[in-house]
Amino acid sequence: MTIQKKLTPLKTVPKDKAHAAAFYREMEIDTLARTLWGEARGEGVKGMEAVACVILNRVAVSKDLGRYWWGNTIIQVCQKPYQFSCWNKRDPNYPKLITVDAKDLHFASALRIARRAVVGVLKDATKGATHYHAFGISPNWARKEYLCAQIGHHKFYKLI
Repeated sequence: MTIQKKLTPLKTVPKDKAHAAAFYREMEIDTLARTLWGEARGEGVKGMEAVACVILNRVAVSKDLGRYWWGNTIIQVCQKPYQFSCWNKRDPNYPKLITVDAKDLHFASALRIARRAVVGVLKDATKGATHYHAFGISPNWARKEYLCAQIGHHKFYKLI
């Protein structure tokens, strides 16, 4: 016998444009916060803010170019396959990622950061970075790239 978790239904999508925009903004905040939590919860506020900046910088690049392969919105950028490992279905943290809530102190912090990011008041400490990796690894893409910043246990690069 299998036990199936009952998911709480999402609020219905509002019919007028103002409510629909607010609903979408909340989805962006939630997706961004989960990404920050999944990628950098051990890095503290500064580390989560830096990851948020990478995501916002990718969205800005997409807007400047008209579109880009990693997506054009916060949600698309966060959930692009193989860009942020926390969203990979086979990642061991994925089940935690989709069930974490604001009772978790790190997720509550991620939500505050995500709100600031979505409304545009988050200062970019990464100096325009579009990519990052943890110390201790040396991905091929980073070998000849300019290092923009080092924040916590991550190195940040601007590839575009």
